[in-house]
Amino acid sequence: MKARILNFCTPLLLILILASALSAARADSDDGIVRIRSAVPMAEAIIRIKADIAAKGIKFFTEIDQSKLAADAGIKLRPSTLLVFGNPPLGTQFITSNPNAGLDWPVRLLLTQDDNGDVWAVWTDFEWIARRHNITDRAAQFAMATKVVGSITSTIASK
Repeated sequence: MKARILNFCTPLLLILILASALSAARADSDDGIVRIRSAVPMAEAIIRIKADIAAKGIKFFTEIDQSKLAADAGIKLRPSTLLVFGNPPLGTQFITSNPNAGLDWPVRLLLTQDDNGDVWAVWTDFEWIARRHNITDRAAQFAMATKVVGSITSTIASK
């Protein structure tokens, strides 16, 4: 009898563990954040990304050194730099679909360093932005934005 109960409970326990792991992974991705680890230090990552943005003819709006702003306010912050860029003919299409999408455009790419010294490129997932603003008529444009940011961040994926 014990063997039968054990044979029944073991698969059930495995299913529960698997379901728990999957829901935890989904919860992590529900925030709309995409993170890619850089293979190069922060300064080089910024240089590579800005160079690739320029090479693609994408408009670069600004670079905000958040750690410097924090230091100027007497606050210690790990290295953190926000790059703002975009392609107005592409990005404004999201805003014409829903003006509130202007909260997420132009693209903001955060380069940050964690406690281990690893540098990360972080941005908001474009599919998540589409869902956030209930934009259903710009799938091709969101796919293009995803492809472009993937290409830009690929410049820091290897030494």
